[in-house]
Amino acid sequence: MKKSLTVEDYQSIAEFRHQIRRYLRFSDGAVRDSRLEPRQYQLLLALKGLPPNLRPRIGELAEQLQIQHHSAVELVDRLEASGLVRRQRATEDRREVLVLMTAAGEKLLRELVLHHRSELGSKGPALIESLHRVLQNSKRPRAARNRN
Repeated sequence: MKKSLTVEDYQSIAEFRHQIRRYLRFSDGAVRDSRLEPRQYQLLLALKGLPPNLRPRIGELAEQLQIQHHSAVELVDRLEASGLVRRQRATEDRREVLVLMTAAGEKLLRELVLHHRSELGSKGPALIESLHRVLQNSKRPRAARNRN
């Protein structure tokens, strides 16, 4: 069964995507100004924000970023060369290698997250409103959508 869509449905999704792109453009620029690549920032953020039930291993970081294992290894290699993370063998199982953030990594990530949070404070309401419109349109009864 095909669901009908209105012009408003397309417009709300297009606006939501536009708001996401605006935020990502800001983010990429802010990260590059700090001499990092966006994926490196994303890995640092994933590392710091890893759920407490997950250990900071390459596999978990790759899953958090939705990238291949070898891509996560390459990102960690670059971040390690920059002094922002380090690898450490686990004490319980010496075969396990953990990725840990250095003090320099913590400092840089903190500055970037504060900058991102400030941007979301000013531009976030438009993003939230656009998402609200998408969700509102998706919950409208089909008969109401067909009238538009």
